[in-house]
Amino acid sequence: MKTIGIIGGMSWESTASYYSALNQGVAQSLGSWHSAKVIINSVDFKDIKEQQQEGKWEEMAETLSQAAISLEKAGADFFLIATNTMHKIAHRVADSVNIPLLHIVDSTGSALVAAGVTKVGLLATRFTMEEDFYTGYLEEKFAIQSLVPNESDRQLVHEVIYNELCLGRIQPGSRQAYLRIIDDLVDKGAQAIILGCTEIALLVKPEDTSVSLYDTTALHCDAALKLALEAPK
Repeated sequence: MKTIGIIGGMSWESTASYYSALNQGVAQSLGSWHSAKVIINSVDFKDIKEQQQEGKWEEMAETLSQAAISLEKAGADFFLIATNTMHKIAHRVADSVNIPLLHIVDSTGSALVAAGVTKVGLLATRFTMEEDFYTGYLEEKFAIQSLVPNESDRQLVHEVIYNELCLGRIQPGSRQAYLRIIDDLVDKGAQAIILGCTEIALLVKPEDTSVSLYDTTALHCDAALKLALEAPK
C-alpha cells in the first residue's frame, strides 16, 4: 500500500471527510482491520482565508509548497490538496516536490466523461466559479462545459461555504437555497452538478435531488485509493 499525503485544513471539516473516506475505502478493499497509510499536513485555515480575500496567492503557494515538501520528506508516495479552490495554485505546489500530485479536477472530469456528461453545473467558491483554473481545465482536458449560477447566487453559495460549512454549521435553509440553484442550473442545460467545494457534500446529499451529484471529495478519495492500492509495476 502506498502512503497518501494530504495538504488539509482548508477547512478541517472536509479534511476529516477525506480521512474517513480513505480509511473506509481501505477497509472495504483489504479487510476490516486495515486502515490507510496517510500523512496529513493541516494548515491554519484562518490564515489561508485572509490571504484569499487579499489575493495573496503567491504567499499561499509558498505555504502549500512547504506543506508538500514536508509530506515528501515524511514518506508520502503522492499527495492531494484537499480543497478545490487551492487548485488555482496546484501547478506551483506540484513543482515544489518530486512526488506526484493527484489533481482533484482529473478525478471529477474522468467520472463525468465516463457518465457521458458534456455540460455540468458547478457549485463552489467564487474563486472556483468565476476564474478559469477549474472550468478551463475541465473544458481543455475533458471537453466539458461548465455552467455557474448568476452573480447573486454565486455570492450566496460562496457565503454559505465560508460562513457556515467551513465552521461546521449545517442550515436547512441553506440546503433549500442550494437545491433551488441546482434546479436553475438544470433548467439552463446542466446534465449533472459538481459539488465543487469539498464542504458542500456536508450540506447537499444525493437523496435531496434527482439530479446526479458529483462529490469532488468522494471522487478524489476514490482516485487516491486506486493509486494507493494498485499492484506494483
